[in-house]
Amino acid sequence: MKINKAYKFRLYPTEEQKKILAQSFGSCRFVYNHFLRERIDFYIFNKDKEKKGLTYYDTANMLTELKKQEEFSWLKNTNSQSLQQSLRCLDVAYNNFFNHKAKFPKFHKKSNDQSFLVPQHFSIKDKKLIIPKFDPIKIVLHRDIMGVMKSVNISKTPSGKYYASILCEIEQEIKPKKKGNKTGIDLGLKSFLVTSDGKIIDSPKYLRKSEDKLRKAQQLLSRKVKGSNNGNRSRIKVARIHEKISNQRLDFLHKLSHQLVAENQSIFAEDLNIKGMQANHKLAKSISDSGWSEFIRQLKYKSEWNGVHFGQIDRFFPSSKRCNSCGWINESLTLKDREWICQCGKTINRDLNAAQNILLFGLKSIGQELPESTLGERDFLTSLAEPGSHRL
Repeated sequence: MKINKAYKFRLYPTEEQKKILAQSFGSCRFVYNHFLRERIDFYIFNKDKEKKGLTYYDTANMLTELKKQEEFSWLKNTNSQSLQQSLRCLDVAYNNFFNHKAKFPKFHKKSNDQSFLVPQHFSIKDKKLIIPKFDPIKIVLHRDIMGVMKSVNISKTPSGKYYASILCEIEQEIKPKKKGNKTGIDLGLKSFLVTSDGKIIDSPKYLRKSEDKLRKAQQLLSRKVKGSNNGNRSRIKVARIHEKISNQRLDFLHKLSHQLVAENQSIFAEDLNIKGMQANHKLAKSISDSGWSEFIRQLKYKSEWNGVHFGQIDRFFPSSKRCNSCGWINESLTLKDREWICQCGKTINRDLNAAQNILLFGLKSIGQELPESTLGERDFLTSLAEPGSHRL
């Protein structure tokens, strides 16, 4: 099986190379924004009803003509394939919007992360990255690169650091994992994660812990003149704090997801509506700080790479309200109730109960044998497993 894996390395360009990189970032950003405006205007003002929008090939031909104009001749200084990749990114953004997978494309800003893609004609030699129209750039290879290099994405963070993300295609034999446990996981805010066997992982809350430091840095930035040297230095300080928080969160998520995949042969989680949950303004910051979406993404691809079964149960399944022993559903359960007593007399911990229910229903979805149950638990699970069932 072929898998795609990205390797990210730090770049250390010279001052002259930084200027050329800035030109490349700007050219790709200009092409994206220019043709986003062209596509919007074409849709609004085009009188030909048979063709409602521009395609990638239309914009690629328009880019060729644009570069011939003296006013935009500076676009020739940037690798033509990188400019074409900007058009492909725009086309993907449009398709995602019309397929209801994302919001309408936004114009790119200079203040955000800057990047451009080099799909061909690049190599690494003598600890130098060689890309078209650039002198070799110093790269720090902190680990070996496996597989065939397919493309490289050059990026600059708001804090001023440069990176090269190399996408590689690797041929890997993946066999189903036969050793390990089966676990259900319940994600939360009080505890980041509770497993069905009772393991509790506390939420690190990196953003909350850095709020005081971040607030002081942002207050200093607000007092600086925009565009001044002092303002730029303050902006970089704020960007570095955000970058550290992001790196801490990613490090935590990678280590935890790796541990779960290494210890288990089957992992089950709930399909949460995270965007909908963020509509609650009292919880939105804590939900964003937790990184649930990224954690689930990591679990998915790491499970696939290591032969581990990963499944998600329906978000309408009452994992917290249902007693995992007898199957009774507590309809009066509220978010503040962390423990409750079932009609069978069992004292139930909300999070542990949810994780055990997720495991139980996950095993049913893959046809595993279930323990003997009472009060029609097996029938209850069977009804939930039926297509179109959203029983609460």
